[in-house]
Amino acid sequence: MKPITAILIDDEISNLKGLKQKLGKLFPEIEVQNTYQKPEEAIKALKIKQPDLVFLDIEMPRINGFDLLAQLNEIDFQVIFVTAYSEYAIEAFKQSVIDYVLKPIDDDDLIVATNKAKQAIKLKNDLESNHKLVSVLTNTISANNKIIVPTQKGMSFIPQEEVMHLEGYGGYTKIHLINNKTITSSYNLGKFEKLLNTRFFKCHKSHIVNLEKVRHFENEGYLILENNQRVPISRTNKKAFLKLFS
Repeated sequence: MKPITAILIDDEISNLKGLKQKLGKLFPEIEVQNTYQKPEEAIKALKIKQPDLVFLDIEMPRINGFDLLAQLNEIDFQVIFVTAYSEYAIEAFKQSVIDYVLKPIDDDDLIVATNKAKQAIKLKNDLESNHKLVSVLTNTISANNKIIVPTQKGMSFIPQEEVMHLEGYGGYTKIHLINNKTITSSYNLGKFEKLLNTRFFKCHKSHIVNLEKVRHFENEGYLILENNQRVPISRTNKKAFLKLFS
């Protein structure tokens, strides 16, 4: 397992040294990449580096911790605010940070906040690993005319000829199969559109049909599949569809 990387930001050098020492003792698996006293330098570094975790002092000259975060285009790391003032806690949670610790830092408080951050980092890494796995499997399996569908229980590998049609809704996709079963995937319709072979036709912004399963075309704007499903076809796609059979 790769180490968790961290950056510490505080205008007081003694605070940086103390926090780094505590992390080394309590969390040897956390690798402190850098420490910064000047918030301006920290902003430049955070735009380049990609740490997992940032310990951020709130009260700093020129730029406080909240303003520092506001200057970043993207915050792709966990944040633990470090402050001498408990009233900042409410504002910290408004900023959607993972937690905060008060100065002087108590070991127990640091352990609780850091463990919470570690759990969030692990979840994020697990999701990224799953997405990479799905991508690799998809490239391999699509060559065999199958599509991979991530589900709550795992993954399904479905021969494309068993798919009647795909229906997109709210960022999800319903996959209607020849046995009248339906599988729901968290992938959007556009994701599947890239994986399907030429037997499939996008007849509507929310529908892709298997051309081999189409039995009728209705002038009012519907395709009838062999299971009697009526699937809408947009006016724009009517001409393209009819051209396939001309």
